[in-house]
Amino acid sequence: MLPELGKPLPEMNQPPFTDPHYSEHGVTALVLAGGNSSRMGTDKALLHWQGIPLLERVCQAAAQSCSRVYVLTPWPQRYQLLLPEGCHILLESISGQGPLVALEQGLRQISTTWLLLLACDLPLLNPTILQRWITLLPDEEVMAVVPHHLGRWEPLCGFYHAQSHPDLRSFLKQGGRSFQAWLSTLTTQKIALDATATAMLWNCNSPEDLTPPEV
Repeated sequence: MLPELGKPLPEMNQPPFTDPHYSEHGVTALVLAGGNSSRMGTDKALLHWQGIPLLERVCQAAAQSCSRVYVLTPWPQRYQLLLPEGCHILLESISGQGPLVALEQGLRQISTTWLLLLACDLPLLNPTILQRWITLLPDEEVMAVVPHHLGRWEPLCGFYHAQSHPDLRSFLKQGGRSFQAWLSTLTTQKIALDATATAMLWNCNSPEDLTPPEV
């Protein structure tokens, strides 16, 4: 059984900025901004949270954790002016097919060892926690490192190895679209969540969610 990522393992206990994965070539963040926001009723990536658009907040947190940040979207002109310096857009050529298809497009275009996949509606992302998770990424064998809570994966704040791409393509060709099902077929390592990390994964789906939760 794979160990959970809740505390540093002996061979991985290194300072964040000297870890081999925390480098220009090791981890790239991919923020998804191609959903229909049907429950919200309007484009939630543009909605303000404490005065800052949700997409911009997520990109800011990602930029503090990874040296490369991309936004995958079919609407590049809509978001271009929101992006912090150093964040770039990847055109989503197949949109509206769900986050698993979006991840496949990201893995196809991004060649770094690990990809940090992020939804655009995570306003409580904590860069310090993300940096800590990066330092604990395994060197081999594991294809995904994903938070796990109440019996379910939290795939839209998870890490995916470049070598998981062939498995994902095969899964999609067979008609699979469920992140939960795909992760169950991979060598996936759980990230153990404390209360702070669990709160960080809270997301906005409806207008009522724009009021910050008590944490």
